[in-house]
Amino acid sequence: MSGSPDLVALVDCGGANIASLRFALQRLGVEARFTRDAAEIESADKVFLPGVGAAGSGMAKLREAGLDALIPRLEQPVLGICIGMQLLHEASSEDHTPCLGVIPGCVDLLRASPEHTIPHMGWNQVLGCGESKLLNGIPSGAWFYFVHSYAAAPSAACVGETEHGGRFASVAEKDNFFGVQFHPERSGANGQRLLKNFLAI
Repeated sequence: MSGSPDLVALVDCGGANIASLRFALQRLGVEARFTRDAAEIESADKVFLPGVGAAGSGMAKLREAGLDALIPRLEQPVLGICIGMQLLHEASSEDHTPCLGVIPGCVDLLRASPEHTIPHMGWNQVLGCGESKLLNGIPSGAWFYFVHSYAAAPSAACVGETEHGGRFASVAEKDNFFGVQFHPERSGANGQRLLKNFLAI
């Protein structure tokens, strides 16, 4: 894609969605580096923090590589996806895990009901609730693909909300840190537009 950054880093924190995310970025003309190297991440133009799994194991992998201290200090745009978004918050009740603390609030288990099973899996709508760089050109109510059991409550950083047994933050933005609870790489044209928006920041 014209004007794409020289280096896009995908942080290795144990995510299983790396191949699909790399393919989605390749469709936008971007070759991303999958890495746990602190110097490479710090020098990247854009940083993705993807993840599938548990908050505790994700934070453990970041600590092993010293990235728990580095990531909150980054000044370039950082996008957390799924567990990656959760790790950007202050803490997660999953495994009582302290997280990176760059987005206010804590992550908790979604409320289950006969109509709202856990995990929340499949397509759902994102309702815009604030000015958003990530959602630029994407209408409120657009559909994205979710797979998760935990989420953060809407906070001042929330610019997109989703309903599943209650409202949760599905898009958050604070300074140079961004987070999406869904998987843009599995969300068709809306997901591609969101990734393109992030790469243009």
